[in-house]
Amino acid sequence: MSKITIIESQDVQKKLDVYPQHVRKRMIEVRNLILKTAEKTPGVTIIEESLKWGEPSYAVKGGSPVRFDWKPKLPDHYMIYFNCKTDLVASFRLAYGDLFSYEKNRAIVLNLEGELPKKEIQNCLQRAFLYQKVKSNPFSV
Repeated sequence: MSKITIIESQDVQKKLDVYPQHVRKRMIEVRNLILKTAEKTPGVTIIEESLKWGEPSYAVKGGSPVRFDWKPKLPDHYMIYFNCKTDLVASFRLAYGDLFSYEKNRAIVLNLEGELPKKEIQNCLQRAFLYQKVKSNPFSV
């Protein structure tokens, strides 16, 4: 694992602080998984954290941004969002089928209860971080 530069955002920290306690724990787990995955992704040297559309967002050079959020209207679920103009979610459907639920071509929908499928989510995140290199091969990474 290589050392990367993480450009952190106080706005994201504030957002994490306002989630209900049971949600905050999972949101911090997702954030940590994103940062850990970036460290393991070849060629990623900087990851920038920001708030986009009120959601924690993570961007790397040559990649496609990743966001996540929980919303009160779906209290038992949270989502990891990917750029809807990419084939990322379609490739996740091919690779993982019904392991995940999906929101159209923009998000993986996960249940707050139970374990976070870390290995599979890391693969999805890594594909997003390497998007410019892997976009022509739906089965790479």
